[in-house]
Amino acid sequence: MTAMVRPESQPPDPPGTPESSASPASVAEAQLAQRNLIAFNRALTRWGSRGSLEEGGGAVLCAGGSWIPVVANGAYRSDDGLEPALLLARADAFFGSLARGYSVKVRSGGEDEDLRAACIEAGLDPFGEGTPEMICRAPLPAVPTPEGLSVRWIDDEDGVADFVAVNAQAYGTYGMPPEVLGDLFDNTAQLLPDDDAHIVVARRDGEPIATAMTFETLGTASLQWVGTVPTARTGGLGALVTTLTTNLAFERGATSCTLQASPMGAPLYRDLGYETIWHYAEYVRWPRPPAA
Repeated sequence: MTAMVRPESQPPDPPGTPESSASPASVAEAQLAQRNLIAFNRALTRWGSRGSLEEGGGAVLCAGGSWIPVVANGAYRSDDGLEPALLLARADAFFGSLARGYSVKVRSGGEDEDLRAACIEAGLDPFGEGTPEMICRAPLPAVPTPEGLSVRWIDDEDGVADFVAVNAQAYGTYGMPPEVLGDLFDNTAQLLPDDDAHIVVARRDGEPIATAMTFETLGTASLQWVGTVPTARTGGLGALVTTLTTNLAFERGATSCTLQASPMGAPLYRDLGYETIWHYAEYVRWPRPPAA
């Protein structure tokens, strides 16, 4: 994904905006949201045939099916007490062995300031404008399905192909190479039976035009890969698939549902009832060219 890089290390969160006036997350909610993010990225390593995972000692190193450092390859602390320099050293060795770069997400609540400083000192580059972490604490009001639209939960390879096709177009808006989605989700033998993951696809005249995924773990859930093809935007489809996936999570027993919002998605989620509870800054180690 491409985006303008901010020279500042702290993502924006100006006072007085709807984001900064949101209800603060409880300690339990914050822990569950972070654990769900790690669990989702761990699952990505199974859903792509070129995925790989290394974890232990408080570090979780997730290499998805694609080379792209942002989204597909991430280094996380499962134990906030892990020395950040150790996390980065392990990440450099693990992702370097795969000839990949990686990214590190830093929460704006203060718990990751040591990690932020270590990323800067180690020469990782700040990426993007900061990603809102948003939460929904109750089911959303139902959104009517527009006339002429069909919606179904996918359970076969054709459905996965539709999910991939929609998001390849949707996230191409941000500069994501079109092959990334296919690489991330090409191991359908692992994805389709995974009872923690549920994907909805909306079609018009048989053509997939909108999609979203929900991922459940530890009594909570998150929304992932909400996308609408560019030609179908502004038609309320994002609200439809977001509401369907959010409400499914609550039907299945989640106590909350979180997401990391894209620039276009954040206003939509806020209007539906999601609140921003912090921002993630992202630091990237770009892939290094092979030695001559």
